[in-house]
Amino acid sequence: MNIDIYSPDAYTTGIPHEQFKWLRDNDPIHWHAHPEGGGYWVVSRHADVITVSRDFKTFSAEQGFVLVDDLPGDILDMARNQLLGMDPPKHSPLRRAVITRFTSRRLEQLEPAIREIARGMMETARNIGEVNFVESLAGDLPTAVIGSLLDIPRDMWPQMRRWSDLQTSASDPDLGGTPEEVNNASIEMGTYGFQLACERKDSGADDLISLLINQEVEGESVSEAEFASLFVQIAVAGNETTRGLISSGMYELIQRPELYRQLEQNPDLIPGAVEEMLRWTCPLHYFRRTATADAEIAGQAIAQGDKVVMLYSAANFDERVFDNPMEFNIHRDSNPHLAFGHGIHLCLGANLARLEARIFLEEFFREFGGIELTGEPAFIRSNMVHGFKQMPVRLLPR
Repeated sequence: MNIDIYSPDAYTTGIPHEQFKWLRDNDPIHWHAHPEGGGYWVVSRHADVITVSRDFKTFSAEQGFVLVDDLPGDILDMARNQLLGMDPPKHSPLRRAVITRFTSRRLEQLEPAIREIARGMMETARNIGEVNFVESLAGDLPTAVIGSLLDIPRDMWPQMRRWSDLQTSASDPDLGGTPEEVNNASIEMGTYGFQLACERKDSGADDLISLLINQEVEGESVSEAEFASLFVQIAVAGNETTRGLISSGMYELIQRPELYRQLEQNPDLIPGAVEEMLRWTCPLHYFRRTATADAEIAGQAIAQGDKVVMLYSAANFDERVFDNPMEFNIHRDSNPHLAFGHGIHLCLGANLARLEARIFLEEFFREFGGIELTGEPAFIRSNMVHGFKQMPVRLLPR
């Protein structure tokens, strides 16, 4: 089979399952050429993705960051200050600083505010009737939640989403921009985060920025520069992954009216359904690592300096782990999906995304008696981000 999973065009109709299955079955550690020269190893089986994820000493996030394309030097330096681009020991104190702000108790405290945001969005959409589900519902909730958590002025929320789209969907003609615009988006967003951190240093406020910038971990505080990079990660991840989860998950329910009605009538099934939506939609196709020494994965020799790509959206359909992986099953008992990654870089906002998706579905079923597609959805043209950019629907109020 001719394998090309680098081209963004391979993803314009969804996950390229045929190619991914061939890789898992025939070449699970596959050498893939890069159009600008050289190449990278593609790891497609669940067990091998976990192996790479756990071995952070051999497979570094920091050396070349997490994208398969090499970043310009100035952008790379800033990206390495994001948690997802750090290796221990630098990674550990900052992660602990953030994770203390995403405890179960903190999330419980956030639930009423998130529910109020969701209800306001539903009421607005109900009055319109026909909407692009991605922008008007699935995208608005995570933008509003992150904006509220960080206490960012509401008039900046659209700019935050635009910066985010430029960085994650640069290859899409509707969402992306020129290389210069993409690089500027990262710099501008980081600069804005730095300004916010400076403003809130020693402020005594209880928004997430103030809580992070004014605490100490292991005797060290988070600097304004460190927060600037962390800000980019929190804002981008908070927007992109939850938007993809909610919109793609709803699409699967629309295709299966019997499952839609089961969730509508039994909210207790929603948490399990969200896990299946995460496995099925997998908002990020991959992250990259760089080998720090000669190594081996599943018998394949890997040279020091080689790029290694963990293909989450292939691992999530591995027949060796999931029974009937091509069945969308909201009752799946065992669901060790990798939609949030694995190991020390497991997504910090994973439980926040789960909470947002659960509340969204609960409030959607309360507000609406049904939903109908009015046109075919369009996927983001990207080899990294998996999700719709358009999903035209008609909302049927109760």
